[in-house]
Amino acid sequence: MELAFAASVYPANGTRAIHEIKPLSPKLVSAKKRSFHNRFLCSVVVAPDGNRVSEVELENRKHDLLLAVQDTQRGLVATADQRSVIEEALVCVEGYNRGAPIDLVMLDGTWRLQYTSAPDVLILLEAAARLPFFQVGQIFQKFECRNQYSGGVIRNVVRWSIPNLLEEQEGATLVVSAKFEVVSVRNIYLLFEEIKIQDINISEQLQALIAPALLPRSFLSLQILQFLRTFSAQVPIRNPGTARRSVGGLYYLSYLDKNMLLGRAVGGGGIFVFTKAQPLEL
Repeated sequence: MELAFAASVYPANGTRAIHEIKPLSPKLVSAKKRSFHNRFLCSVVVAPDGNRVSEVELENRKHDLLLAVQDTQRGLVATADQRSVIEEALVCVEGYNRGAPIDLVMLDGTWRLQYTSAPDVLILLEAAARLPFFQVGQIFQKFECRNQYSGGVIRNVVRWSIPNLLEEQEGATLVVSAKFEVVSVRNIYLLFEEIKIQDINISEQLQALIAPALLPRSFLSLQILQFLRTFSAQVPIRNPGTARRSVGGLYYLSYLDKNMLLGRAVGGGGIFVFTKAQPLEL
């Protein structure tokens, strides 16, 4: 934010003079912010209207966080130093609306994963990095809670593929569904329900192998294609050794606005950085 200040001085003759200090140029302001940020990451600026932090300053902090996670492959190759910088940047952003209650209308929608330290997600990413026959595409969290008062449904969505058999990156979809309930100002309790595989998109190579385009397609080959395209499988989530008790856990939503969602799985389950994505149809 550019501000103009008036400074008054009294010369020797006793006449009061008013000197206007002009706003800094945008380039100079940007350079000063970067320099200041490098020294004091979590500094707070007091806006002239009395608000604790200006909107521009907040957006800068969010940008710093996204910049810190940019080259980590969503957390897979983050070094110890990078994790430390990311945690510090995360804490800075979390402080801007700490204590504000969860806005379910704002939470509703699709969020794309940018970074995580959660072991269960990193295992998937590591498998994709090590195994030539497995790919992991985009990962989302989809909240359905717009017309709710104390909870809703959350779906963890993973796009994955098997090269040459399914389409690149989005050959199939894994959906882990859970109900959630708001249990405090910022905590929600997840009750996982099922894992589902759906939206199978076979590759052109596999389609040509099953039903060649230059040959008459038999009824059997068409049935196989139809089965693969509509295939879905779902498995209920249960605790080992029990028949009815579902798996649950606390999830702390540490920051939320119209384009960023930060979360922490309570109990050391990892941190999550999400940005708002286009609506996802499941």
